[in-house]
Amino acid sequence: MNKAKEYDLDLVMVAPDADPPVVKIMDYGKYRYEQSKKNKRSRKNQKKNILKQIKFRPKIDEHDYQTKLGHIIRFLKAGNKVRVTIMFRGREMSFVEQGRDILDRVAKDVSEIGVVESKPNLVGRDMFMMLVPKKN
Repeated sequence: MNKAKEYDLDLVMVAPDADPPVVKIMDYGKYRYEQSKKNKRSRKNQKKNILKQIKFRPKIDEHDYQTKLGHIIRFLKAGNKVRVTIMFRGREMSFVEQGRDILDRVAKDVSEIGVVESKPNLVGRDMFMMLVPKKN
């Protein structure tokens, strides 16, 4: 403790369970600051998996389809996962095959930049399909 006071530094216990306890003389405030900077840098370099969602209806017009397809392509190029949903309302539940055709068409149109992670499946009144970007 006298050495730490002499150098105007802190005496930090590194291994308090050891026999005898291990201590280190350091500037504890500077150490904590460097650790926080290191943690911030590591969080900054992390890739966050973002899930984007696009919703279709079974009776979608060609122009609307192309617009939403452009959004899907943009999301995949940015490296995001895309969840494509077909929403069925009321009597549209009789057009489940038409919804599956739309999802198959989307999968075919984005096959150059994306891969189908989960096949189309019907849950309640919605049909889902997951797309992920291709690995380079």
